[in-house]
Amino acid sequence: MKLSLAEPKYLKDSISIISELVSEARFKIKPDVLELTAMDPANVAMVIFKIPSSSFVEYDVKKEEDMAINLSNLKQVLKRAKPTDTLSLELGEGRLKILLKGATTRTFSLPIIDLDEREQREPELDFSVTIDANSTLLNEAIEDVDIVGESVSFIAEPSKFIVQAEGELSNAMIEIKEDDNTKISVDTKEKVKSKYSIEYLKKMINGSKIADKVKIHFKKDYPLKIDYKEINKVSLSFILAPRVENE
Repeated sequence: MKLSLAEPKYLKDSISIISELVSEARFKIKPDVLELTAMDPANVAMVIFKIPSSSFVEYDVKKEEDMAINLSNLKQVLKRAKPTDTLSLELGEGRLKILLKGATTRTFSLPIIDLDEREQREPELDFSVTIDANSTLLNEAIEDVDIVGESVSFIAEPSKFIVQAEGELSNAMIEIKEDDNTKISVDTKEKVKSKYSIEYLKKMINGSKIADKVKIHFKKDYPLKIDYKEINKVSLSFILAPRVENE
């Protein structure tokens, strides 16, 4: 197996973001895609990451391979990749070899680890709200509510999306209306509201490093899904369990 990327930022930035949620994970290297699906240790969040073969300048995969890696170690190596480097991955003898080729050729080797956890699969979810927006819009809303609370309510009604948080003494509300850059689709006439952890969202919104647009999907008291995609380059999605409060 040998894979080469002329734009290392997509792998570098994605692994940096994923490693904030998951410390060890299993990659699946298929003939047409490199992918990872993993849960965080608290079973609150899932990450789904894919780089299609079309993103690589070389993609030599004869058969599907599994590769479990310590993501903190991988992140440290990928940090050393310059934007102009070609990044190559080779698998062999229980190790992952990473080559960074630019003015110099630098070679790193990381051990393949044993992961006992069962294989994770993306759940089939059915949402009543979908919002297409610029990723900076979600980033700023989460940064605003982070000032006052630990959890945030996402509230949607036709043509309007509200991000709201309440602390002991403070509260914050960001009202986002539909416009040319923001599309809000709600398949019910009732107001849809669900609550999520700000701590997790702060890690997930870093997906804006790889894509300018974000898709937000949710439903009343139901998991949230956030998608960042750069067509034919990379896809990074997160699923976050809701905070359901007892009345």
